[in-house]
This record gives sequence, C-alpha cells and structure tokens, in this order.
Amino acid sequence: MTYGPRDLADPGLYRDGEPERLWARMRAAGPVQWIDRRDGEPFWAVLGHATAAAVLRDPARFSSVGGMRLDDNSAAVRSSANRMLIVTDPPRHAQLRRVMNAAFTPRMVARLRDTMRATVRLVLDEALKRETCDLVRVAARLPVSVICDLLGVPPKDWDFMLDRTMTAFGHGNRGADPAAMAQAHTDILFYYAELVERRRREPGEDVVTALVNGRVDGEPLTDEEIYLNCDGLVSGGNETSRHATVGGVRALMAHPEQWARMVGGDVPMNTAVSEILRFTSPAMHVARVATADVKIEGIRIPAGQRVAVWLAAANRDPRTFDRPDVLDVGRSPNRHLALAPGEHYCLGAALAEMELTVMFEELCDRVRLPEPAGPAVRLHSNLIWGYESMPVRLRARRARAAAPAPLSGPPRTGEPG
Repeated sequence: MTYGPRDLADPGLYRDGEPERLWARMRAAGPVQWIDRRDGEPFWAVLGHATAAAVLRDPARFSSVGGMRLDDNSAAVRSSANRMLIVTDPPRHAQLRRVMNAAFTPRMVARLRDTMRATVRLVLDEALKRETCDLVRVAARLPVSVICDLLGVPPKDWDFMLDRTMTAFGHGNRGADPAAMAQAHTDILFYYAELVERRRREPGEDVVTALVNGRVDGEPLTDEEIYLNCDGLVSGGNETSRHATVGGVRALMAHPEQWARMVGGDVPMNTAVSEILRFTSPAMHVARVATADVKIEGIRIPAGQRVAVWLAAANRDPRTFDRPDVLDVGRSPNRHLALAPGEHYCLGAALAEMELTVMFEELCDRVRLPEPAGPAVRLHSNLIWGYESMPVRLRARRARAAAPAPLSGPPRTGEPG
C-alpha cells in the first residue's frame, strides 16, 4: 500500500515534502503498512510508537544481520554481518558491545566532556565573528571531535577527520561527488590501519585500544573487524547530534517562547534535549528482517521480509504524545525512540545526549535567539531527516573573558598517543 505520488521511502519527500502529514495518514490506517515501492525493495513500515518499541526490543524475531537501513549495499552488508556491531545479533552482539563499552571509563567520559565544552566554545567564537554562518558546518565540528577523541585520534588530526568524514558520509547531499566520497572513505580506512598499529605499540584509553585488546567468542578481533566498528562509530556518531542541533535551532526560531524557557532555566536542559531529539528524529528509520513468520498488530509478516521501524513517525504518534507536532521543551515523560532503544540502543546515545546538552547550554548562555539568514535546505535522504545547509545569524549575548584553547588541542587530561 502506498499513499499519493510518493512512497514512504522516497528521499525526495524529505527534501521538499511534508512527511508529517503522510505519517499521520498512514498511522490512522494502521500502525503497520506494506510499502510496495516502484524503485527498491518493498518493506513493512512500522509507524506506531508501541509497535515500533516492541519490534526494536525483539531481536530474536527481527534480525539486524540483513542490514540496518533500506537501500543498503547488499555486498557491503554481507561482508560486515556478524562483524560490525550494528549488523550483529545476540549473543555475539552483547560480547562485541561489551568490548567497546570497556573504553567508557569515568576518566574517559570526563575527558570527552572537556572536549565537548572546549569545541563548542571555539566554534561559537568563530561563528560569532562572522555576520552569518551555516549552522550545519558549525554543528558538524562537535560530533567529529568527540568521535575522534573516543577513538584515540590525536587532536592534530581532527581537522583531517572532519574533512574526510563530511565528504565520506554525505548522506543525502545532492552536491556530493561519489568518487570523492569513495576516496574519502579510503583515506579514513587507511588512517584506521595506522591508528590500530599505533595502539598495539602504545595503548591508550580509547575505543581502538579496547578493540585491539578485546575478544569475542574467545578470539581476538581481526583488523577488518576493528576497522568496520570504527567506521560504524564514525558514521553513526556523526549524524544524530549534528542534525538534532540544526533541527532544534530551526524549531526554536519558529517557537521563541520555547527558547525563552530554556534560556531562563525554566526547564532542565536534559528535558529540553529529549524533546529536541523527539521532535527532530534525525535517524528516520532502522531496518530489520523477520526471522520467522510473525504477526504484529494482527498482520502476518512472512519470514525473510524487510521491516522498517519509522522512528520519526513513531515519535509523532498521538496515542503516546500529547500534541505530538508541537515542540514542548518541558515535555515529561518523553518516551521518544530517536536513539532506537532495545538490543541495538545507540552505543553513543549517552554521548549524543551529552553533546546536545553542552551545545544548547552554550547556545543559551552565549548567543541570542538565532535568526534565519537564508532558506534551510533539507537532505535528499530517506535515512537522515536532516539538513544540507541552514544559514543563520548569531549575535552574542555577552563577551567571554578569554578565548578557549584551539580545536587542535583543547584542554584535555590523559591525552592518548
């Protein structure tokens, strides 16, 4: 079943359409819908909040090994299945996750928080010197610096990784050059190879060291498995906070009374961040494959068919959220699914929430309500509900006493290698 001239997975819908209306119409017809696409593999779309949460929490019947997104490269999925965390099912998934979680020591988390604060202050200082800025480029600096620090990439290489990741993972950017994207990805993989060898010689307090020393099923990880999981962290960690920041600022510009609540301290910042995540839902869907014939909401789904949980639609379900199309930074409770809870709950979920908290704390403290400086351009993507560009004008609320350290070396403790 499809609705109108475009199906749910048409990336053009998210660049220049109104997907919220489509989601509402489809949910009204039932929380599970069959999408028989003109181009691409057909799939079952799960749009209701309760049903989406149930699918996400049932890895036995809904497997991730077949790929986490629609329109995946099938050869790439096969080569990474059961080797890369996001396309691995239990029980191996839990072992691999445990290896990566070992890097998250209290000292490392404190170090990452310092990196976040220094990075945000620097990029805002730079943006405030210009009359206008593209908030997408500004927001991109934070997740890349955090993921670099998490992996153990030395600060001198952060600008290189920012450039390469922005090129390699240009999801939905119509100006992206496929050859340039492939070259950037190759450059990143070569960098991982050098970093892995360095961490074997000089262990640090980072994820690459944890992967180098980790064991799954009693065996050490291969170099390729290490590269794949580094790549997964960079790809996943680069999107959520960037597009939630941009989408959140855009929503706040349209609802200045919500900005005033945040600036005035009327709501806890973590509560506001949860609402921004729900409202923006940067990761639109996650895919699964039915492992056996299964019924959900009375609908039979045959084994082997693709199921896509439409997170953004579930986060607008009126059966779960009062006035779901309204941004309410004080919304509580807020059982949003933006970070895909369940067995595959985002490894960096706590980091993404911390990044957004620091970003909006600094924005509220440092600048007046941003103003549009040109039209926002959405991505042409059915995976990321985000932005290609969004020009804004930033004006300082007050001057800082001193400039922070440069991005190439923000204040840090226990800096790796």
